[in-house]
Amino acid sequence: MFFKNFKKTVIMLLLSFFIIPINALAYSDKIIVGGENIGITLNSDGVLIVGVYDVDGKNPATEAGLKTGDVITEVNKKEVNNIEDMASKINDSSDGSVSVGYMRNGKKQTATLKLSKDENDVYKTGLYVKDSVTGIGTLTFIDPGTKLFGALGHEIQEQTTGKLLEIKDGKIFDSTVTGVIPSSDGNPGEKQAKYDASKTTGDVAENTTQGIFGTYTNEIPDRETYKVAKPSDIKTGKAKILTVLDGKEIKEYEINITKINKKEQKNKNFVFEITDKDLLDKTNGIIQGMSGSPIVQGDYIIGAVTHVVVDNPHKGYGIFITNMLEEAEN
Repeated sequence: MFFKNFKKTVIMLLLSFFIIPINALAYSDKIIVGGENIGITLNSDGVLIVGVYDVDGKNPATEAGLKTGDVITEVNKKEVNNIEDMASKINDSSDGSVSVGYMRNGKKQTATLKLSKDENDVYKTGLYVKDSVTGIGTLTFIDPGTKLFGALGHEIQEQTTGKLLEIKDGKIFDSTVTGVIPSSDGNPGEKQAKYDASKTTGDVAENTTQGIFGTYTNEIPDRETYKVAKPSDIKTGKAKILTVLDGKEIKEYEINITKINKKEQKNKNFVFEITDKDLLDKTNGIIQGMSGSPIVQGDYIIGAVTHVVVDNPHKGYGIFITNMLEEAEN
């Protein structure tokens, strides 16, 4: 009897032993630090309404109850994935109106959109739409164990609506910095860059408040790896950011971490100020396109640049690297 009970106990312990690691994080103890400039294209999950216009003195979109920020996912109960798909299904209509399925604030709704034809026999919907966004940013890390990458440290928003862009997929690709517009108080500057969408380096799977994430598809760079810092490893004081300001050359610039926020935050986990004279001479602080620039302290990667303090571009915010790595695995 004791033996049977002992066997049951052993089995239960073994089951517990195998169950516990399922919740463990799989990112590597050491990861490759980025710093390179990247081009980014994200394809929306559906067709995003970014504006409306009048047709023959009326506004068919407004009359249908459609608004800027709605995402069209169906036309006449058939799925649409992009503008071409949507236009094709509208052109197939023959009764002067279409049923539109759309998402608003996470809820699916439907509307009837009246159509008008212009002098060229082309349907007018009263909608301005887009199905993708393109821009630049900075690669933060590549995990050599999983080939997952992270960049930006914050979400990509659709410029017209100011909302997080819900995506279907996307790409990152080769980019070269061609110039810099320095920041001034109240007016963040920006990197100027060109990119080659034919030289893809990764597939984007997520656009979140902690950055964009996906799988790195290019050959993994042969460069130094850094230990992953836990929040408790990060100290106030000197650190460095890695970024590109000219061509493709990644350089290190000195910063000073002034405050660490231990409270739960998505992407403003610590405050820093730029102290590097060369960087200040070139940019006068943090500029657009620098988001995602990795931050290292000693032999740790501790996080990435996320935001500038607009009234004082010498100062900015950073995200904990663990927040990005955990999001990359979701």
